[in-house]
Amino acid sequence: MDSIIDEIVVWLKEEVHKAGKKGIVFGLSGGVDSACLAALAKRAFPDNYLGLIMPCEQASSDAEMAIKLANKLDLTTKKIALDKPYKSLLEILPSTEDKISKANLKPRLRMLTLYYFANIYNYLVVGTSNKSEITIGYYTKYGDGGVDLLPLAEFYKTEVRELAKELGIPKEIILRKPSAGLWPGQFDEDEIGMSYSELDEIIRAIEDANTNGIDKHKLDKVMKMIEGSRHKCQPVPVFQRR
Repeated sequence: MDSIIDEIVVWLKEEVHKAGKKGIVFGLSGGVDSACLAALAKRAFPDNYLGLIMPCEQASSDAEMAIKLANKLDLTTKKIALDKPYKSLLEILPSTEDKISKANLKPRLRMLTLYYFANIYNYLVVGTSNKSEITIGYYTKYGDGGVDLLPLAEFYKTEVRELAKELGIPKEIILRKPSAGLWPGQFDEDEIGMSYSELDEIIRAIEDANTNGIDKHKLDKVMKMIEGSRHKCQPVPVFQRR
């Protein structure tokens, strides 16, 4: 695992250099994915990285965990509260009972905040999405999906947890129930309809073209999520003139 960590660090340096940038900025949520990214960022750019803690009408424990991690790893961070701009948007936008429409404003506000600081410091925005989430489209388009680099995109969620151990991430973060903090009581595995361990097993089976022994209901669910989210990971269609 040490060798792959070194490879990611080298890759981050190379990509930033190729883009003519100085460093990287990322969101620090208190979850295991962002914790891993924070540790990698500090290794790659000891003096040129920034972690943004961006609470937006979510449990205070999220920001507290992010701050706790920042203290443990001695991270350079800024806290930007997005509660007020989020409320302001809801006040001027048409009212809706669709909680997804309202919730997706949160990661999109974080995205524009990340790019604001990226412009100021001449940094690239680095995302925390892992392979499990990207495969099924479990992220917000132009929200947490709006980034320049994805160092964890080849790692399943279960692999990210192993990576976290090697990076010295606190056990309480590794074992913490994953949540995007989109609304009170929102947890990733509840939304997905299965645990990340089950999801990773199914994705691997699909990639290996060997789904024997996989629960049909869950397999169909994952396949439907993959098909329904292809627009998120493919280039924007462009009309071709004849």
